[in-house]
Amino acid sequence: MFVFVCAGCGAELTVPLSQVSLPVHARQQYGNGAQLPVLMESGTFAVDPDPWGGPWRLWDEIGPGEAEARGIYAPVHALSDGTPGASVIAPGDIRGTRLIPEKRGGACCGLDGADGPNMACQACGLPVATRVDDCSLWQMVRLGPDVVHRVPVDGVHAAPLSWAELAEKGEKTPPFEPIAAWGGRLGPNHYWSWSPQWEAAAGHALAHLLIASEGQPVNVPDGLAADVFQRALDALLPTGTLKRAVLAGPGQPSPDAGVDILLTPVHPQTGRTWTPADPTTPACLVPLPLGVWLWLASPEPALPVPASGRTAHDVLRDDPPPLLPHHPFRADRGTFQHTLVRLPAVRSPWLRTILENLTQSTSAALF
Repeated sequence: MFVFVCAGCGAELTVPLSQVSLPVHARQQYGNGAQLPVLMESGTFAVDPDPWGGPWRLWDEIGPGEAEARGIYAPVHALSDGTPGASVIAPGDIRGTRLIPEKRGGACCGLDGADGPNMACQACGLPVATRVDDCSLWQMVRLGPDVVHRVPVDGVHAAPLSWAELAEKGEKTPPFEPIAAWGGRLGPNHYWSWSPQWEAAAGHALAHLLIASEGQPVNVPDGLAADVFQRALDALLPTGTLKRAVLAGPGQPSPDAGVDILLTPVHPQTGRTWTPADPTTPACLVPLPLGVWLWLASPEPALPVPASGRTAHDVLRDDPPPLLPHHPFRADRGTFQHTLVRLPAVRSPWLRTILENLTQSTSAALF
């Protein structure tokens, strides 16, 4: 457990926190006017290894050597020159700070952090953090790595859960959910959609799937996995010798010898990807957030409905089956691009072509 303190005066700025892995949807921008919830679970923090926020430099101002030294292997529109290594926490876990009103940024419905740190230490006035809670952004507080210190605190230091414990107790992430939108003339409203977390998870995994494919077509398991991945894979990959991808992880049977790609969970505390017990397994591993993987591995059954005919008029029901989204699944474009440009294999010409075609109509329909 750790408490973050101000580097200027030593004042405590957070409640005690334990470190976990940064969610893959941390940088996601979802929809238009959507009210996204808090990114981090209360009592936890995660370190973002990448720079975030301004100042920005366009790709033409950055040489390939500098970009690769920063772990970027393909062109992007611009790169942040912010300080990497921010600690990301839930807004409710911050203490001893005040907002800086003039650092509101270009926000629409809240704070977006575009003007830099917008929270100051209440004791000494040093800008120490950036709060983000604007529409279409996940709510978080980012503690600047150069203005706060992490101090260990006494307490119970629990070991990370085992894979068996996560398979039994891990919380599943539903693929559909109601999305809250900021109110207009008719007031607040909701609409049913694919989960933003699933869209970001798919964008992250799709980048790894393309690299694992080596430019050959890939077949994923039927059902929800096919809804999430197959349409994009079929559109982005050419025809040829088929590669097979299956779900693999704790509690799952050992994959067959002919499997090429394993869709495996990521440990939410350590950030490590599950690996088969046999280290000689030749299959490539594609990471998925634990909650998404758990649902794919063991989907929740649909609520019961009459096999035929209408429900009797004297039967009262409070469990209507959930509505389904009105459009096919689309992976999150920003997460896909952010992931792919940071994988060295993106230097391959066929992958660079996919990146260059992201803005074209044929690719836009997939994201």
